[in-house]
Amino acid sequence: MKKIVLILFAIALAGPVVLNAAPAPWYHWRSKSTGTIVCSQTPLGEGWARADGPYRDARCEKPLPAK
Repeated sequence: MKKIVLILFAIALAGPVVLNAAPAPWYHWRSKSTGTIVCSQTPLGEGWARADGPYRDARCEKPLPAK
């Protein structure tokens, strides 16, 4: 019985965290050497700098609204 109560308590505490989850934003990244621009959620390495963003989609077309 105690295990069930503990499990339910853990689920109740974790619920709000899961409900607030959102996908990572997308950014335009510019190559420092060639100037090429790509769209990615994560940095591409030392040779790349974030150009602009954030965006909602993988094509970097829909800007993410400011909070």
